[in-house]
Amino acid sequence: MKVIGLSGSNVGSKTRTAMDYTVDSLRKNYPGTEVTLIDLADYEVRFSDGRHYLDYNGDTGYIVQTIMDADAIIIGTPIFQASIPATLKNIFDLLPVDALRDKVVSMLVTAGSSKHYLIPEQQLKPILGYMKAQIVQTYVFIEEESFYRKEITDDDVLFRIDRLVEDTVVLTETLTKIRVEKEAEYDF
Repeated sequence: MKVIGLSGSNVGSKTRTAMDYTVDSLRKNYPGTEVTLIDLADYEVRFSDGRHYLDYNGDTGYIVQTIMDADAIIIGTPIFQASIPATLKNIFDLLPVDALRDKVVSMLVTAGSSKHYLIPEQQLKPILGYMKAQIVQTYVFIEEESFYRKEITDDDVLFRIDRLVEDTVVLTETLTKIRVEKEAEYDF
């Protein structure tokens, strides 16, 4: 199983800190899983201009192809001005409309205020649904007070991240098994 951790901002450290813990949890608890962390701060990503995703090269081509090859994606995003970052929205724009079909997608959100709790429900889930993702319904919401010096200090947050990882892997394995069994019914 290929799982991508996508840290969806090119600024700040809290989302990356949470994504580092998430990727470590995946590697520790599911050692057979192939895990790749893509932090958009580490790449030069072109803006979507309507081309087919295979026509992009460089960092942009690498990111979209890696996402297309994944079985599951854990998206980490901060909330800025009551919205997801433009860098993350651009990734969605680079992909074809059914890019997330048969992929499990879960979310981890960092925010400076509890007032932004429903942004994933109002912005991310509709995009993911439109792109045909199988969405893990619960997500991890982490407020600024749970971080100290680039560390997560809230044990409940760590527990919820571990549970998100488990839910993502279990749902991916379950849907893969169902898909394989369904395909085996055909004689060709």
